[in-house]
Amino acid sequence: MNPSEHMTSNELMIEIEMILDETKTGILATVDSDGYPHMRWMTPALLKGKSRVIFAVTCPKFGKMNQLKSNEKVQWIFQDRLLSKIITVNGRVNILENLSIRSEVLEVIGARLTAFWKYNRDERDLIVLETVITEGHYFVPLKGYRETVLFKSG
Repeated sequence: MNPSEHMTSNELMIEIEMILDETKTGILATVDSDGYPHMRWMTPALLKGKSRVIFAVTCPKFGKMNQLKSNEKVQWIFQDRLLSKIITVNGRVNILENLSIRSEVLEVIGARLTAFWKYNRDERDLIVLETVITEGHYFVPLKGYRETVLFKSG
């Protein structure tokens, strides 16, 4: 990216997609009722036609659910293997129990959920976390390049 040009939200989503194609993971941060952050590795998905959204799955009994019910604001971090690109995005989570979106997300990430299935064996006990992105931060450490990208609502 040329420092004189500003990155668009679509360009940032392409960068996230390229990182996810390589690493298959991201870190999701939530905040508990005492204000403490909680971070965990997740297996996120991007779906065609949903340009400012990150999807992941979880189980209703996991601790992050109480955190999300009291505070829907989250942060994701994505990095390539060489740490040459780091992207942080802020957003709000919607908890979805829709069977069709669950199927769509599982089609993309189901094969990569090995650790998840050890804790939750029943696919029926699964919900989708939809993060609607409000802003992103693109960082290229070795070039000293940093940019904030705002996402339009709606």
